[in-house]
Amino acid sequence: MAPQPIYPEWNVAARVRALVTTRSGGVSSGAYAGLNLGLRCGDEVDAVLENRRRLAALLPASPVWLRQVHGRGVLFATPAHAGQAEQEADASVTTLPGTVCAVLVADCLPVLLADARGEAVGLAHAGWRGLSAGVIEATVAAFPCEPARLVAWLGPAIGPRVYEVGEEVRTAFVTQDPTTSVAFTPTRPGHWFADLYALARRRLSLCGVGRVSGGAFCTYSEPERFYSFRRDRVTGRMAALAWLE
Repeated sequence: MAPQPIYPEWNVAARVRALVTTRSGGVSSGAYAGLNLGLRCGDEVDAVLENRRRLAALLPASPVWLRQVHGRGVLFATPAHAGQAEQEADASVTTLPGTVCAVLVADCLPVLLADARGEAVGLAHAGWRGLSAGVIEATVAAFPCEPARLVAWLGPAIGPRVYEVGEEVRTAFVTQDPTTSVAFTPTRPGHWFADLYALARRRLSLCGVGRVSGGAFCTYSEPERFYSFRRDRVTGRMAALAWLE
């Protein structure tokens, strides 16, 4: 079976290309069954490399993989990075045709961004730590255009009806922006359901990015389609990828 990715529905120039993989189309087995693309989650290396080979059929070049640390670092991606050791960052941006930006996810939110005119593209790995640290703001700032020209699409992440967090997570956001309290629903004492999509939309809005779509997924709730670290702990990784033709 070939990979069966999800393609963003957003109003951007035709030369902007992007996709997010699902579990379908890979050779990994057991807890990683499917198209696991993560080399650091315990899967057999040969299986992951075969999965990446299958993914390559959908891409113009090898992706620029990152060593993600749940921070706010942004890499300006070039073709040379695709052949180098992974750079420590949680986002990448490029203006160079054929350079494929990539992040790995398994509950954290992939935020895809593009200049609507097709002059730049990028994406961010936005779990709660990255969101609160400002990874969206840093990614938007790395684009060589005004934020108002950007279009965003929110890919598959853990949904607001199942993502339970502790008080420290809520505090990390509400102390910065009290209006984000609406993104948290109380469950039991000291715990809340958090809406990553709402938090990302708020951050994008404050940055001046007004055109935002996506955000209708839940990785936790669809085990046949998505990997979820919160659900399974031992699991694979999907990839969000974006490039310019």
